[in-house]
Amino acid sequence: MDEFIEGWTAQNGATRDRLLPLLHAVQEEAGHVDDAIVPVIAKALNLSRADVHGVVTFYHDFRRTPQGRHVVKLCRAESCQARGGAAIEAAAAQRLGVAMGQTRSDGAVSLEPVYCLGLCAIGPNALVDGRPVARIDGAALERIAAEVAA
Repeated sequence: MDEFIEGWTAQNGATRDRLLPLLHAVQEEAGHVDDAIVPVIAKALNLSRADVHGVVTFYHDFRRTPQGRHVVKLCRAESCQARGGAAIEAAAAQRLGVAMGQTRSDGAVSLEPVYCLGLCAIGPNALVDGRPVARIDGAALERIAAEVAA
């Protein structure tokens, strides 16, 4: 990963404003931003480790651990919550065998929160491997679980 960062900064620059693009590139390359790579990124951009760590932990889209082979993101915005999102979240955690914000121990699925998918009138909603799924109910949850298990 050190070589990847060196090559990326040589091509894209090594200034403070390159931190977010570099973090996205690292996550795209490695699947997550491992804590062990934070000092390398900090050194490459002449930032403190605290600066880099703060950005990685502030933004929800950066993962610090590997993501599951399938990712189910459930909307936690007010509209979806008003339409039963909390109950769907509890049922999803039970059915998929993983707590919100975690990856199942077998690496098959990650269950993550997302805050508004822009489908408020037809919630509760989810993203399943990047594909929007609206009107989540028990039947939809079973279809999602079957898709993830396949």
